[in-house]
Amino acid sequence: MFGITEIRVAGIPEAELIADISRRTFYDSFAAQNTREDMDRFLNEQFTREKLIAETEDPDSIFLLAYLDGKLAGYARMRESDYLPEPGTVNAIEIARIYSEQWSIGKGIGKALMQRCLEVAAEKRKEWIWLGVWEHNQRAIGFYKKWGFEKFGEHIFVVGEDPQIDWLMKKQIGS
Repeated sequence: MFGITEIRVAGIPEAELIADISRRTFYDSFAAQNTREDMDRFLNEQFTREKLIAETEDPDSIFLLAYLDGKLAGYARMRESDYLPEPGTVNAIEIARIYSEQWSIGKGIGKALMQRCLEVAAEKRKEWIWLGVWEHNQRAIGFYKKWGFEKFGEHIFVVGEDPQIDWLMKKQIGS
């Protein structure tokens, strides 16, 4: 058994905590596959602490913090939207980010966060849930496929000066 996982809805009072875990988990997840310059530029221009703190004030954002035995182990950011970036598909919600601290990978944090994201989508009566994932992040792609997500498109996600391809994946709520 891995311990007790608790998922809490977070917001403005946890803004600094959210910003710190966001930057740390992004860096830990992708630094090895990107140049230091591209990582630094991304973190210092697009993923600043100030911008991340401001996200907590966005009424369309939902933040979930995952705790394992009382210690912050991961988080998710969901973003409400009226559409999925696919013609004709409406009433969707996005998982904009879902990350675990390195020490907690393999201990059920991702599973607990995903389960809660699906519950939130159902509670909000959304028809679809979708996300973007780097095409080279095979561990994450495999995780999403196990949850029933399917690829429906691609878009460019720029890290520093490196344009990378993200797969867009979706799942119908209730399927």
